This record gives sequence, structure tokens and C-alpha cells, in this order.
Amino acid sequence: MPEGDKSTIVTRAPMLAEVAARYADEAETARRLSPQVVEGVLDAGFARHFVPVAHGGEAGGFAELTSAVGLVGEGCTSAAWAASLAAYAGRYAAFLPVEGQAEIWAEGPDILLAGALMPSGKAEPVAGGWRLSGEWKYISGVHFADWALACAAVPAEGPVDPDARPEVRFFAVPRADFSIEDSWFTVGMRGTGSDTLVLADAFVPEHRTLARSVVHAGQAPASDARCHIVPMHAVNALPFAAPLIGAARGALRAWIARTGSRVDRRGQSVGEKPSTQVALARSAAEVDAAELLILRTAAVADGTECPPEGEAAVRGARDLALAVELLVSAVDRIFRASGTSGQSSSDPVQRFWRDVNSAASHVALSFETTGAAYGAWALSGEERGAGAVR
Repeated sequence: MPEGDKSTIVTRAPMLAEVAARYADEAETARRLSPQVVEGVLDAGFARHFVPVAHGGEAGGFAELTSAVGLVGEGCTSAAWAASLAAYAGRYAAFLPVEGQAEIWAEGPDILLAGALMPSGKAEPVAGGWRLSGEWKYISGVHFADWALACAAVPAEGPVDPDARPEVRFFAVPRADFSIEDSWFTVGMRGTGSDTLVLADAFVPEHRTLARSVVHAGQAPASDARCHIVPMHAVNALPFAAPLIGAARGALRAWIARTGSRVDRRGQSVGEKPSTQVALARSAAEVDAAELLILRTAAVADGTECPPEGEAAVRGARDLALAVELLVSAVDRIFRASGTSGQSSSDPVQRFWRDVNSAASHVALSFETTGAAYGAWALSGEERGAGAVR
């Protein structure tokens, strides 16, 4: 981002959406974003959004980022996904020790990070740090990442408690230390380039590692910005839900543009049929409702809305999972109403439909899991001390 540019990430997002839409077909074929889109992600300020102010970053808000990601998603779901995850990876890096942060952002805040959030591989303690080896699958944006945060369980010190969960840590590794295995062959979200990160006996000094529990608790070591002290349960699956708002809106826009010129076999305008109009209205309402749920979760993360303490730990995840179900329903409906012409591989509606359904399968967006957690809390009696169930 140019020095002195005071425009917000939200005002810059539409331009990135236009660029991403222009290169969406290329991203599908290449199975990764084009360099022009990656440059646009940086120029729009996504990489620096959660970077601490001490390193030139914005230490920005969750609602602002959610809105910006949604706007990008109207052009290309994969670009929005990459922009969202790049921003959140920068947030995770803000929990590293101060020396590790200084190393990552030594050349400025516009450094792209990729996050491997599920533990894999093998971490062994050595003098001054760790040796890390293994494979981490589904790492979105790994091809253009300057650094990666690999997550691994570490061996326990001292006597082992058979009932205790192993400690999980993040390890920051530079691009020179990892290779990439070409493994991302999918129905949807093809442009994310979510290939496999491979490490072979990489040394990670102690100052470039942190316990995952620190992120979950919201205990950044050198920043008191809201985005660095909020517990993980307030953030939940925001990085994964936000891109789908834009994808659904992009699908609606493309569908409306094409439906206006369609006629049925009797020569009647498809857009004039009440059934078509009702399908559009229902899908548009579902997208609006989903966006409200997602933005409410972002507002809680920003501290501008404060649900009762007990409910706060379970409501956001529930809301995000339900919102994504609504988005899937909305896109499924208009895709079914597209007719045979909507099956064309050149039709953007089918790309948005594939993307939304693929992204919705992410484990963090499962309503069965998040709904069960909310239901268990609500039925436990704890809600009587925390306020009414809403």
C-alpha cells in the first residue's frame, strides 16, 4: 500500500474484485491465483490488516475486514478466500515473541503468510529451538507466501499424563525452508492453490514458535489492540465464512444478468415468471440474513456488541455455520433455476455454486458440531445466569 494512503481496505476491495473476476478463469485453470491478483491483495492492504502497529501494520477490525472480503468475493471466491486467510495468518503471527515478529516483518508489514492450522508433521526439541518435518495439506495461498505457520503437536516434558492433550504449537518458517507438493485437484475453490506444504528437518528457533493456546486465549505479547487480545471463540470461523457472502452475491448478480434475457420454450420471458421472481427473492433474503449473522459475529470480535459471557463462547460459531447453510441454500436455488444453459462451464453462476458448496464443507463450518455445542450450553442451565437465549 502506498505510503500516506488513508483509504480503507473496504474502499480498495471493489477494485481487487474487478481484477480477480478478470482472472477468475485463469485461476481455475492454473489452480492458483494469478500474480496480478496476488499483487492486488497486497495493494488493498489485506496482508497488513492485523499486523501490529509497531511493525507498520493496521491492527485493524474484524467487521471492516469481513466487509472487504465479502466485496472481493463478488468477483472471485478464491481471491476472497486468499485475502481473508492472508489477513488472519498475519494476526496469528502477531502472537509470536517480539523477536520473531521483528524477523517476519523486517522489511515491512506487506508480507504474505500462509497458515497450516491443523497439527501435522513432527516437531523435535533441539538446542535453541526445534526441528520440524512433515507434510501439511490444504494450505491456501502457499504458492505466494513469504512465510508459513506450520502447526504441530510437540512432545510433552516430564511424566506423561495419558489423559492430557498434547501441546500444539505454531512454527514460522520462511519460504526458503519449505517445498510445495502439487495436490490441489478439486471441484470448487480451485484458484486457492491449496497445495501441500512440505518441510524436511527445518530448524525453527525458539523465537519463531508459540503455543496455539496463546492464540486461543488472546494473549499477544506486545500489543493491546483489540484484534490481538480477543479470544479465539469470538473470532471462530470468520475467515472461512466471510468470502462466501461475496460469492453468493456474485452468483445472484450473474444470475440476474443472464435471466433477464432468457426465454422459455414458449418464448415467454423467464424473468417475468412469478416462480423465478420468488426464487430470486428467497435467495436474496437468505444472503441478507446470512450477512447479518456473519457481521454480528464480527461485531462481537470487535467488542462493539457484547452478548452474555456464557453465550459468547458458543453463539458465534453457531451463527457462522447457520449463515453458511443459508448461503448454500441461496446459491443452490438459483443454480437449479438456471436451466440447461446454467450448466455451461463458462457460466460464472456454476463457478460460484461449486465454490460455495466446496468451501461450506470446511470442518469449522459444520452446524452439527457448532449447533451441538450451543445446544449443550443452552440445555445445561448455564444460560439462566448469562441472560436469555437469543
